[in-house]
Amino acid sequence: MAHLNETTLDSTMLFDGKIIRVEKDTVLLEDGTQTFREVVRHPGGVCVLAITDADEVLFVKQFRYPHRTVTMELPAGKLEYGENPEACGRRELLEECGCRAKQFSYLGKLFPVPAYDTEVIHIYLAKGLEFDAQQLDEGEFLDVERIPLAQAVRMVLSDAYPDAKTQIAILRYFAMDHVKGIVR
Repeated sequence: MAHLNETTLDSTMLFDGKIIRVEKDTVLLEDGTQTFREVVRHPGGVCVLAITDADEVLFVKQFRYPHRTVTMELPAGKLEYGENPEACGRRELLEECGCRAKQFSYLGKLFPVPAYDTEVIHIYLAKGLEFDAQQLDEGEFLDVERIPLAQAVRMVLSDAYPDAKTQIAILRYFAMDHVKGIVR
């Protein structure tokens, strides 16, 4: 067996829900021992850092049930299996913020919880925004807020946004924009 590899011997589905599946896998480790891994299967998602011509970041403010609190996050959404991430990002930006972007560029991806979850979040930058009306999904309730980019960066650094995708997107963009000589 290869170094830093695990071989799946058996897999049992424990839960099959609308968004996630949970499986328990029996795996063979490189030293020949067997153990198990619990894996959350998730189709992935998209996060959009939308910046207005006035250098404001669009945030959505919404209630997050698992944490029983209102959060400020970048617009985002779940991918359908096989869906194109850019198409999902453009759709979510229109649904949640009521806008379209003339410029839509890929900023990268992140694994929110690589130890037990297959979710991959694709991050996009949206500029040249044209505003229309929100097109929220049924049962979706949120408010859109505009925060100047510099203030958004300060708020990330002061722990005001606990959402990982929001933190990473803002700091990645800020670093790319302000550390041009080091990156690339």
